[in-house]
Amino acid sequence: MNLIDRFLSDEQDPKAVEKVLGKLNDMLTQGEELIYLAVQKKPAVNLLPDCIAVSTKRMFYCTPGNLGFTMNFKDISWKSIKEVSFKEEIFGSKFICVPLQGENIVTEYIPKVQARKLYQAAYAQLEEYKEQLRQTELEERRSSTSPVTVNTAPAAEPVEERPVPPAPVFSPPAAPVQEQEDETTLKLRKLKTLYDKQLITLEEYESKKADILDSL
Repeated sequence: MNLIDRFLSDEQDPKAVEKVLGKLNDMLTQGEELIYLAVQKKPAVNLLPDCIAVSTKRMFYCTPGNLGFTMNFKDISWKSIKEVSFKEEIFGSKFICVPLQGENIVTEYIPKVQARKLYQAAYAQLEEYKEQLRQTELEERRSSTSPVTVNTAPAAEPVEERPVPPAPVFSPPAAPVQEQEDETTLKLRKLKTLYDKQLITLEEYESKKADILDSL
């Protein structure tokens, strides 16, 4: 099976496939490969059909121009595509590409079998790109997260304990020591107390007092 026959498995228009396939192969980058090619089939006149090709890196929209003498190519990478879908109608299917920015790209009259396989190929490549993107973001997030280093403060130098001087003990002032009264003074004091209490008369007080003083 040659290269063209590979893309004629679902009754694609051979002339349209041959016209775009050579130019598409010249547009592929290193490592890029064509996966599927769908050809528009209009219900009345199908002289200049549009083509949609799916590669491992992008989608190609191929539109004839200048009455078929030229071909216009428009490509959109998987990173710019939000989602793809298709809708079956009476005459073929409508294939819809929803970009992240701008209006939807709608191609009508794609044969139903080709539309289903076109959708399968585009959806698979889009999901594969999204998965690669998720893995890349996960690896970047892991590499940017560095282990947390806890800064430990240097150990404090031991503080030399100094003996605490005992608190001064304050003794209450000593009560004044009263000198012991002599016997004569004591007798005079008792005598005066008797007189103050009117237990003796003044004459008796003076008489006893004279006697005490005479005994000195």
